[in-house]
Amino acid sequence: MQTLPAQAQRRILGIDALRGLVMVFMMADHVRETFLLHLQVSDPMDVATTPAPLFFSRLIAHVCAPVFVFLTGLSAFLYASRQADGPRAAAGFLARRGLFLVVLELTAINFAWTATFPPQVVYLQVIWAIGLSMLALAALVQLPRAALIVLGFAIVGGHNLLDGLHVAAGHPLHAVWAVLHDRGWIEVSETLRLRTSYPVLPWIGIICLGYACGPWFAGGWTAPARQRRLLAWAAVALGLFVVLRALNVYGDRPWVVGASSGETLMRFLNVTKYPPSLLFAALTLGIGLLLLVLLERRDGRLIAWLAVLGSAPMFFYILHLYVLQLIARGLEAGGIAPRMDGVWQVWALTAVLTLALYPLVGAFARFKARRRDLAWLKYL
Repeated sequence: MQTLPAQAQRRILGIDALRGLVMVFMMADHVRETFLLHLQVSDPMDVATTPAPLFFSRLIAHVCAPVFVFLTGLSAFLYASRQADGPRAAAGFLARRGLFLVVLELTAINFAWTATFPPQVVYLQVIWAIGLSMLALAALVQLPRAALIVLGFAIVGGHNLLDGLHVAAGHPLHAVWAVLHDRGWIEVSETLRLRTSYPVLPWIGIICLGYACGPWFAGGWTAPARQRRLLAWAAVALGLFVVLRALNVYGDRPWVVGASSGETLMRFLNVTKYPPSLLFAALTLGIGLLLLVLLERRDGRLIAWLAVLGSAPMFFYILHLYVLQLIARGLEAGGIAPRMDGVWQVWALTAVLTLALYPLVGAFARFKARRRDLAWLKYL
């Protein structure tokens, strides 16, 4: 087996560590959704009724989906860079894995959320969005890199111009527009409805930008040069967020000054995820790029531990959903309401579950690395 140079190993470890970190953030948000149902949040969150700890806990979780989609595009480029036929091989892999993720969302993942079969409601959530984004990238991956960059920025930066466009239920284009941009319901039959929780158009832009950043990681760049580039783009993204948000001119719903400085800060940071607005993408990807630099520069047990979680992300994702359901159903069967009283309990349970699931994820990651002859493992 070919041994990667030390710099490449550190680079890939940083990517996996970031993926593992956002998976922990994601699990915390799913713990919240399972055990804090009496304190649900809307999109954007209602600052007047959302306690600050719950607001900031949800805000941390906002980083997950953009970072994961961005890293999916980046990983697709790294995969292409190792193949003899490059983008063509990446297109085939993206198409197969994208279809796999769509089917997975419709079946095993939806069952993990609803515990209902046959389903009456199918929630088209983040794995669906990643799958469709991979299918879109498969069709675009052979474009020149400059074209992908322009397309990615045009989608991420321009899609808010479409916010006022709505297609009524019953119109031939209603389902298409609901999938692409306008979150809503699709009536499949009298017994089955689809909820487009993650309209996919902005995520296609983000995955294109992730792929276009691939050359910074594939070779020819020293670690300091790559990190300077990442820090520069993080500064641009966060600066764009601050300026546009302060001006209230474009990129999200307007905000107003609150009754206190804390409430004002919450209103300023309260950005739209469904679909992800320009300011949502700028804030979360800016934070994600900063975290990537930090994790690549760091070394030690924590980074290696996070990298294990990030090396088998789909296995970890499915595993934690079913574990949460088992805990909730077990408590209900014992006559105990699966309800927490505070956000600190959410993060405490997240820490316990992360430690408990780590050995299983690590064992699967080692199996995946050892059995490269099993092609299906690439999809997990």
